[in-house]
Amino acid sequence: MRHAEDTIIDGGVQGTRFVINYMRNLRDMLSGDTKSPVNLSTKWDGAPAIFAGIDPSDGLFFVAKKSIFNKNPKVYKTSEDIDADTSGDLNVKLKLALVELPKLGIRDVIQGDFLYAKEDIKKTTIDGESYITFHPNTIAYAVPKGSKLADTILKSEIGVVWHTVYRGDSFETMSASFGEEIAGKLKNVESVWSVDAIFKDISGVASFTKDENDAITKILSNAGTIFQKIPASVLNGIAENETRRVRINVFINTKIRKGEQIRNPSAFVDDLIIALDTYFETEADKKKTERGKQATHSTRDEVMKYFQENKKSDLVAMFTLYNYIVEAKLIIISKLNKVQNLKTFLKTKNGYEVTGQEGFVAIDHLGKNAIKLVDRLQFSKANFSIDYIKGWQR
Repeated sequence: MRHAEDTIIDGGVQGTRFVINYMRNLRDMLSGDTKSPVNLSTKWDGAPAIFAGIDPSDGLFFVAKKSIFNKNPKVYKTSEDIDADTSGDLNVKLKLALVELPKLGIRDVIQGDFLYAKEDIKKTTIDGESYITFHPNTIAYAVPKGSKLADTILKSEIGVVWHTVYRGDSFETMSASFGEEIAGKLKNVESVWSVDAIFKDISGVASFTKDENDAITKILSNAGTIFQKIPASVLNGIAENETRRVRINVFINTKIRKGEQIRNPSAFVDDLIIALDTYFETEADKKKTERGKQATHSTRDEVMKYFQENKKSDLVAMFTLYNYIVEAKLIIISKLNKVQNLKTFLKTKNGYEVTGQEGFVAIDHLGKNAIKLVDRLQFSKANFSIDYIKGWQR
């Protein structure tokens, strides 16, 4: 699952066309056009990721972490299995899951995020208001104390949010389906607060006004116009070379973690070329043999050939298009963040700061294609900054 804008880097011409059309469909949906259905899920900042369900090979219930999809799938069906492979907080949470989740009557294999164990729930005062809170990772979730939801959470032993269903005759052949109702089809038990990640706007506040619709339409129109002018070789030249694609994504992520936007696409391209060349020179210097150095230089030459064969103006246009998708995405996120069933905060040594959701996932009507809508500058800064206290820090 990719960030919307990264589909341009990773998907070439086909991926770029896909994301522009996807963003148009999201705009239409938020403007009230039911002919352009896109399912939305909220990204919860839970931890750890958890899988649960029935092992198709023997019909036994299991819980697992992401190693379920290793070449040799690793699943836990007993406490002894968990003890043999994990320790600490992960061990405790997996054991709780193994005790509580079978009560839900899970039939398929489902994936979600662990939100809390009972001991993680705190009573907290924020800006003079009393809440119960849980803080699994970067974002702290708050529910007004005394509310019906707070009472439900306080009675539970664990909280889990579900977002993906897997089906197949074996772990190796399972296919994922996003955006399905999961929790609503499970048994309702008091000891598990089990919720879906599906985005629900009962209030109707996540609907574009005419001005908002006009603004995002102009951005997407600009994106479509510039897309038509970019040669296919520029877009496909990244997607079709794995090393080139990975190194460019690494450079972009490095900028994001520093809180830097691509404000000047021309300067960004210059910086990218220097950074890639520096990377390969550094890697070559690490090699102890002349043969190793030559192999690294050969890889560098293949990667850098792209920048010699394509006009800089076309590269600048591509990252300008990248920015247009980011702009459109942020307008959508801002609108979706107005719908909050739980309040979200970042914790600092001086108290709490209001923040939005981690992000959202846009899913096609078949449930097979999905892209992430995340304010990466905000969330990545919070995720990597030492100024924000994470839930697992003591």
